[in-house]
Amino acid sequence: MAEMELYDFFKGIIDSEEGPIVLCNLDYRVIYDNPAAENYYAPVAPLTGRLLSTVMNDEQMSKVVMSVEWFKEDKKNNKVFALHDEKHNMDMYILAIRNTKGELLGFYGRREDRTPDSGKEFDLD
Repeated sequence: MAEMELYDFFKGIIDSEEGPIVLCNLDYRVIYDNPAAENYYAPVAPLTGRLLSTVMNDEQMSKVVMSVEWFKEDKKNNKVFALHDEKHNMDMYILAIRNTKGELLGFYGRREDRTPDSGKEFDLD
């Protein structure tokens, strides 16, 4: 698969997620946020291109920095539970982004909905 096709493939996956996803480099700059993140973080949008420190308070930023430093300590350190958003019944995680050698490239924030789906399984109609 060509590199550009792979990019479109992964971007399609990220964009199809219903929960917000924000990707950052190791300079703590947002390099991409999916449509759900644009909506969820609308009060501080646009995020892409901005440093996290411009949209987070000092305490939040400190916790993100500590998480990234922990990611750097070991290739096995890849996921941190950050918080539970009671209003939206979602959990927030910070996850490492690594290359095939296990080197840390960046990190991303992802939220997972904790409300069980009430639809029928595999309802295709």
